[in-house]
Amino acid sequence: MLRLRCSHDLLLAVVLLASVLSRPADAFTELESAQIRLFQDYLRICTAHPSPDYAGAAGFLLPYAESLGLRTVTLQFTPCKSKPLLLLTWPGTDPSLSSILLNSHLDSVPAEPEHWVHPPFAAHHDVATGRVYARGAQDDKCLPIQYLEAIRGLQAAGFAPTRTLHISLVPDEEIGGRDGFEKFAQSEEFRALNVGFMLDEGQASLTDEFRVFYGDRLVWRLIVKATGMPGHGSKMFDGAAVENLMDCIETVVGFREAQFGMVKAGNRGPGEVVSVNPVYMKAGTLSPTGFVMNMQPSEAEVGFDLRIPPTEDVEHIIRRIKEEWAPAHKNLTYQLMKKGPTRDLAGRPIVTPTNASNPWWSVFEHAIISAGGKLAKPEILSSSVDSRFVRQLGIPALGFSPMTNTPILLHDNNEFLEDKVFLRGIKVYEHIIRALSSFRG
Repeated sequence: MLRLRCSHDLLLAVVLLASVLSRPADAFTELESAQIRLFQDYLRICTAHPSPDYAGAAGFLLPYAESLGLRTVTLQFTPCKSKPLLLLTWPGTDPSLSSILLNSHLDSVPAEPEHWVHPPFAAHHDVATGRVYARGAQDDKCLPIQYLEAIRGLQAAGFAPTRTLHISLVPDEEIGGRDGFEKFAQSEEFRALNVGFMLDEGQASLTDEFRVFYGDRLVWRLIVKATGMPGHGSKMFDGAAVENLMDCIETVVGFREAQFGMVKAGNRGPGEVVSVNPVYMKAGTLSPTGFVMNMQPSEAEVGFDLRIPPTEDVEHIIRRIKEEWAPAHKNLTYQLMKKGPTRDLAGRPIVTPTNASNPWWSVFEHAIISAGGKLAKPEILSSSVDSRFVRQLGIPALGFSPMTNTPILLHDNNEFLEDKVFLRGIKVYEHIIRALSSFRG
């Protein structure tokens, strides 16, 4: 026990204790404060569609990466040269091994400033709550800063990767990735990377368990058109176009309710069911003064957003559309737009195994545990991200964003990420990068 020699010692001890107790719980080190500012600076570059500032993002990220000694290459896969794909590389000591790829997209969806408590591109840091408000805070501008700051931490600790580590920062993910990762995955530049494993974005978790995603749902679009005899608005008869279309919608709604019911009951996750949602309807006859209310139209149309788990029997879904949702005998026709293949190059469902058959899974899982975290049950992502293009090539890929105890706000108003969650993510990636790039299996 410390023995105080005089009243001066007692006073000094009281002052020191008071300073410790009064220190705010969210006080940050100089490095942590600098990391938060870097996050804010990146968020302030407006990369929202329809006019993302890709040049501004590149002008920020490339010098940042070069300051860490990383190799940088800018690729372009469009003639207009306005959609840069940034490739950052930390060379490994054994180039004979396949490489690790960490991915993030440069772009974000638009925001409606009038619905935000703080301007969506100001990256306001609410010190009282720790929240950094900005479009892209969760989806997914946190990732490049976390990747690079994790590398900074590993370099400071004297770590050198065995496997080469690449970071791809790509355009246009939010509008389908056609001029971004899709063309990158088909390129000679990608093949030259010899990627053995990829990490891409995931989603926030409402609990203290990290979420991880081993597949994405297929993105399909379905348009159903109905025809029928026109007639007076007062006439009751069979086979009107709108009536035929209503039959389609009612059948689809019944299917949707059954699928949604499994999610509500907790029997399946949101990514493990087929979602089908009407997104527009067209019908009616227009006049200069508006719709003609006493005339039943001869045509009507509805569009559906259709998402299908990669494990689903897609041929069964197509038969259901043809025979139940849009049967020809009801004067219904349909157009089905399917994005991407339904199987990988080996004919398997486009998913990454999360068991002993995939050695990368074990390495990733142990890295999370070593970082003091725990994983929730692996999921299929209800939407789709760039990792699907890599899985189609048979390369294992997981979706992961280190955000726990955080509301899921991607594409939502008042998107934010708490500073402590952001900083913890850097430490988590230190463990992940160290483990993945050291793996020799």
